[in-house]
Amino acid sequence: MKKSKIFWGYAVLALVIYAVVQLLISNGVIQFYYQNMFIAMCINVILAVSLHVIIGVTGQFSIGHAGFLAVGAYISAICTMKIGMPFITAILIGAIVAALAGLLVGIPSLRLKGDYLAIATLGFAEIIRIVFVNTDYVGGAAGLQVAHQSTWTYAFFATFITILVISNFTNSRHGRACISIREDEIAADAMGINTTYYKVVAFAIGSFFAGVAGAIYAHNYYIIQPTAFGFLKSFDILIFVVLGGLGSLSGSVIAAVLLTFVSTYLQDFPETRMIIYSLILILVMLYRPTGLLGSKEITAYFKFGKKGGTRV
Repeated sequence: MKKSKIFWGYAVLALVIYAVVQLLISNGVIQFYYQNMFIAMCINVILAVSLHVIIGVTGQFSIGHAGFLAVGAYISAICTMKIGMPFITAILIGAIVAALAGLLVGIPSLRLKGDYLAIATLGFAEIIRIVFVNTDYVGGAAGLQVAHQSTWTYAFFATFITILVISNFTNSRHGRACISIREDEIAADAMGINTTYYKVVAFAIGSFFAGVAGAIYAHNYYIIQPTAFGFLKSFDILIFVVLGGLGSLSGSVIAAVLLTFVSTYLQDFPETRMIIYSLILILVMLYRPTGLLGSKEITAYFKFGKKGGTRV
């Protein structure tokens, strides 16, 4: 009952934030520049939370998330620009194909561990990028022009659903099985947990929502090019999860919002942008080596006492 109240409380708060921002956009108070920043925040939150399932919950070190982002972006763009499908249908198809790509890379490679898995996923992402570079149907290296269809509404509700699904998955028995794999895979296997199955499931869920982010990304920036989905993009997404705290969903969300905000405002200083951005990351990791929230959720910081009353 208490958890249900907390859930509905956060849901109502999120919807109030959406309504306020939408009202300001409708009245012209929030200009296009800031709308674009909000949409970019939502895209990065989806990417951070989807990678959180793979790394933070299941403990599988993947650095190929940009590959799933690319699949979602290109497939959804083909659906809208080449076939003429509605945007919402294109988002779903892009996400499903990205999930299938996750299964394709997950089934053979998730028997690997640690650095070997990271190299395998990075190789997959690079293969995806090279395939799009050499495919004339999607514009090759020059890229594919895409109509602008992403809005604050699409971005917000995609983010809301992503967080809702992954939060519920993490708190389910399936999520606890994934956490046991992260903590000690040998012990989890000895207790009868099908470790390969749950790792593949986590990979499929993470890649599905990365595909959703890719679809919104593609229809927000007018053009998509293979260079936007290189290995540096995978490291950007990885930074969100590590900075927020491995195992903390809310930490990943906060880190994604914070770094998107910082990166956007540092665009006015192109010469020193990456230096300042790097210094911020170094300072945070020096003083918070476990990330902003560590392995805790933000709700843990609002509990002031034990049952029976609060401490004074």
